[in-house]
Amino acid sequence: MALLFLPISSAFAQSNIDKVNETVTYNSVRSKIEFMASDELRGRDTPSPEQLVAARYLATQLQEYGAKPIPSLNGYFQSVPMFEQLGATGGTIAMGSKAYALGQEFVLLSGSDAQADGKVAFVEFGSTEDFQATDVKGKIVFARFGAKGEANPRTGFRESREKATRAKEAGALALIEFYNSPQLPWTLLRGYMSGAKVGLRDEERNEEAFLRLLMDDSNNQMIDVVKNFKKSASIKLQQAPTKEFAAYNVVGVVEGTDPTLKNEYMIYSAHYDHVGVGDADATGDTIYNGTRDNAIGTVTVMEAARNIAKYPLKRSAIFIFFTGEEKGLLGSEYYVSNPPIPLDKVVMCFNSDNGGYNDTSKATIIGLNRTTATPELETAGKNYGLDINDDPAPEQNLFDRSDQVSFARKGVPAIMFSMGITAFDDEVLKYYHQASDNPDSVDYDYLLKFARTYVTACRLIGNRDQRPYWTAGDKYFEDGQALYGF
Repeated sequence: MALLFLPISSAFAQSNIDKVNETVTYNSVRSKIEFMASDELRGRDTPSPEQLVAARYLATQLQEYGAKPIPSLNGYFQSVPMFEQLGATGGTIAMGSKAYALGQEFVLLSGSDAQADGKVAFVEFGSTEDFQATDVKGKIVFARFGAKGEANPRTGFRESREKATRAKEAGALALIEFYNSPQLPWTLLRGYMSGAKVGLRDEERNEEAFLRLLMDDSNNQMIDVVKNFKKSASIKLQQAPTKEFAAYNVVGVVEGTDPTLKNEYMIYSAHYDHVGVGDADATGDTIYNGTRDNAIGTVTVMEAARNIAKYPLKRSAIFIFFTGEEKGLLGSEYYVSNPPIPLDKVVMCFNSDNGGYNDTSKATIIGLNRTTATPELETAGKNYGLDINDDPAPEQNLFDRSDQVSFARKGVPAIMFSMGITAFDDEVLKYYHQASDNPDSVDYDYLLKFARTYVTACRLIGNRDQRPYWTAGDKYFEDGQALYGF
C-alpha cells in the first residue's frame, strides 16, 4: 500500500506547489505586510479609526480575490458589539490605617459603583462550595485568583467572571481577588489593566454594575491580612464614563468543489488587531506596529484566500480576520457564539498567529499533535525546506492565548500556525508587543517560505479525504463528539 501511495501523494503535492507558487509571491507577501504594519495604521487598536481602515482593506481584498460574503452578514463584516470602559482615574482600598492605591496595588476589572463600605469575607478560590460555606451578604469579598490547581492566568480571568456572578447573587458588595502568578508578573499585568477595558457588550453588561478588582499579592501576605481583619473596609473610585461601539470581524467564503465534502467547512483565520500607540521606546517610537503579531498571520490568511478562491478545494473554506484578540479573544468569542455557518459544519480552525521567531528553518505548530492533520502540516513544511516543530514553550500556554481556543472549547479541532521558535526567549521578546516590531525588521525571504507553507497546508487539509479531528485523549475530544454527534 505504501509503495502505491507515495507516487500519488507526490504528484498531488507537486500540483499544489505549482498553484501555491503561482499566487503566493515575494512582492505580494511583502507589500501586504508593509501595509498592515504601517505607521499609518497606528497599531490597529480595538477600537480605532485605523482598525476600521484595516477591516475595509481586508474586505476589499476578499472581494477582489472572489471570496463571497456570507448572506446573513453585512457584506464581509460581522459586527461585534463591544464596550470600552475608560477606567477609573483614581481610587483606594482602605483597611484600617492602610490604604492601597489604584494602579499600584490594585486594578479595576469591572464595575460602575464608585464606593463600597462593609465588613470583609474571605472565600478561598471562590468556588460554589466556598460561597455556600461563607456569609458574604453586604460584605466586601476577597478570594484567591484563579482556580485550585490551575496556574494559567487566562483561565483565572475566565473563572473571575464566574466568581463575580456568585458573589453578586450572594449579596456581596464587591469582589477583590489576590493576584500572584509568575507566568504574568504583576508589573506587566498592572500596566495592561490600568488602561481602558474593552469587552463584549452582550456578555459583560450584567456584570458591569458589580465591582470587581484585582489586587497584588506577589509577596503572599495579603491573605493573612484579610483573615485577621475584623473591621469594615472601604473602596472609593473616581470613575470615568463607559462608551459602546462596534468592531468588525471580516469574513468571506469559497464554496468547495466536491458534491459531498463542500458541505464541510475549513476555517482559515488570523486576528488583525494589535495594541495601538503606547509608551515611546529608546528611539522615540510610540507606534506598536504589530508586524509579527499579527500582520504576518493576517497576510498568510489573505494569501490563502487568494489562492483558494482561484483554485477551490474539495471542502468549502471560510476566511476570518478577527478583531479584539488583544483585548481577550473578543472577536473569536463572539463568532463562536454567533456563527453565521453552524459550528457542527466546521471540521477545523487553522489559525495563524505569531509572537515572533528565532529560527528561520522552522514553522511552529501550537498543538501540532493534537489533531490528525499532522501529516499534511509536515508535508507542507518539507515542500519549502521548513521543519515543523511543536510548541517549545508549554509554560507560556500559547494555545490558550489565541483565537483557536475559542473554537476548541466548542469542540472544533483547532491548531495555531506560527513562525519558527525554539523558545519564548529574548529574541522573541525583543519585538513582542514592542514599538520595535516594524515591517523593516523581518526576513522576507523566510516569510515567503512561511506563507507558502501555510497555504500549502491549507490546501492539503482542505482536500484530504477524511475530515481532521482531535487525537484520542485530547482534552477537547469529547467536546467534539458532543458537537458533531459522533
